Amino acid sequence: MIDYARQRQAMVDGQIRVNDVTDARILAAMLELPREKFVPAARSAIAYIDEDIPLRATAAGKPARYLMKPMVLAKLVQALSLTASDHVLDVGCASGYSAALLGRLAGSVVALEEDGELVPIATRLLASLGATKVKIVSGPLAPGWSQEGPYDAILLEGSVEIVPAALTDSLKDGGRLAAVVGSGRSAKAMIYLRTGNVVSARPVFDAASPPLPGFKAPREFMF
Repeated sequence: MIDYARQRQAMVDGQIRVNDVTDARILAAMLELPREKFVPAARSAIAYIDEDIPLRATAAGKPARYLMKPMVLAKLVQALSLTASDHVLDVGCASGYSAALLGRLAGSVVALEEDGELVPIATRLLASLGATKVKIVSGPLAPGWSQEGPYDAILLEGSVEIVPAALTDSLKDGGRLAAVVGSGRSAKAMIYLRTGNVVSARPVFDAASPPLPGFKAPREFMF
C-alpha cells in the first residue's frame, strides 16, 4: 500500500522547502492535502512527483489539462502574500487542488473552471474536504469572474501568453495577480500589482507550466 503521508512529506521537504517556500501556512497545507485524490486513479501513485500531472489528454477539441507542478504552485501562491481575509479568484482550478490550498490560506475563494468534466470533480472533492471557503463557478477562463469581484488576489493555473485586462480590472486597489507568462525557457512567473488605475508587473522566478486554454496573444496581421 502506498504511504501517501510519507510522499507528501517528501514533496514538501524535497521540492517545496528547498525552493525558498518559507510560508509555514503553505507548507502545512501541502502536508495535509491529499493530492492523490485530485489526479486520475491511474496516476495516483505519481501524484507527488516534481512534474505537472496530466488530468486529461487532448480529445474531441478539448485541450489537455494538468495539475500544476507542486513547486511552481507553492511559489506562485507565496508570491501572492495572502492574508486570512483575502478574497481570491483561482482561474482554471481544474480538479480543485489549488482551490483547496487557497481555501486554507485566504478568507474566501472563487474557483473558476470552464471544463464540464472537471467542474463536478472539483465540486465533489472540495465538498469531501469540507472546503467551505471555496465556491466553484463555471465559465470561460480568460474573462475571469467579475460577478464576485473585485479580488485581493488572482491565481492563473497554467502558463499564458497574455494576461487579459479583464483580469487585472477585477483586482482591488493593492490587489495582486500571479501567473506564468510565456513558454519554454523564456517563461517567467510574474506578479501584477494594481495601484489605483495603474498595473505594474515584475518577474519573481523562472518557471514552466502547461498552457491554460484561452490566453493566446492576438496574432499580428502579416502582408
